[in-house]
Amino acid sequence: MIKENKILLLGATGLLGSSLAPYLKSGGYNVVTQARKKGTADYIFDLDDWDTTCKLLTYIRPTIILNLVGLTDVELCQQRTHTGYLANTRTVENLARWIKQSNACHLIHISTDQVYDGDGPHTEESVTLTNNYALTKYAGEIAAAQVQSTILRTNFVGRSKVSYRESLTDWVYTSLKNGKNIQVLTDVLFSPLSMKTLGEMLELVIRNKPVGVYNLGSNEGMSKADFDFEFAERLGLSTNSMSRIDSSEATFFRAYRPKDMRMDCSKFEKLLGIKLPSLAEEITVSMEDYYEKT
Repeated sequence: MIKENKILLLGATGLLGSSLAPYLKSGGYNVVTQARKKGTADYIFDLDDWDTTCKLLTYIRPTIILNLVGLTDVELCQQRTHTGYLANTRTVENLARWIKQSNACHLIHISTDQVYDGDGPHTEESVTLTNNYALTKYAGEIAAAQVQSTILRTNFVGRSKVSYRESLTDWVYTSLKNGKNIQVLTDVLFSPLSMKTLGEMLELVIRNKPVGVYNLGSNEGMSKADFDFEFAERLGLSTNSMSRIDSSEATFFRAYRPKDMRMDCSKFEKLLGIKLPSLAEEITVSMEDYYEKT
């Protein structure tokens, strides 16, 4: 099955792709990589251009497209809606258009937990769109659903392998090591996976190719403040420079962010016959990436 699949990994030099590409390759998968800008990817092209996308996909002829491409800057998506649309929606429209023509490819599309708000944990049906980022990502889901696809709403934490991209745990670790004062949010709840666990779950998806929309996160989520404090304390970092605030007090946000993005992942668990870890367990997994630094 591994040899039969030719996986085109889109967005391979981003925060998740830079960890996922070597993981899949080490498992023996035939992985071809794409990025929008110059880097270590096999192909450099912009997916919002149909002619280029069609030409290169026809040349590559993947059996699986794993789409990690997206503009995750919430503020930029709010200020420049068309920019968000191009990155989060049109790219998926172009992929779906090509898949319809080729009729020989399964799409695995990575979406976001920001399509949820209100009291969680949320099932896949309880979508609430509260900013342009969520809107453009949800529109991308609609495009992906027009073909044989697995749509995964997720969030992740862990050490970045990209010099120009900092993860949540990178930010907490580096800030506290440098004694920088930071504020963490008490009223924003989430249920991310570590990048390591997410990679393992994506391998299961590659093998099974389920069709539909699925939540993919940790069980028993928590507030971002509780996550940040527990992560820091378990690494032995001083939390004296870290303070808890409500999102209403945050001066670093302009666009609205959902308050409760915790996900009910029972649909995914039942489908694949697995039990996803708790967020406390995922903190332990994420800590391993920082031991060599500590």
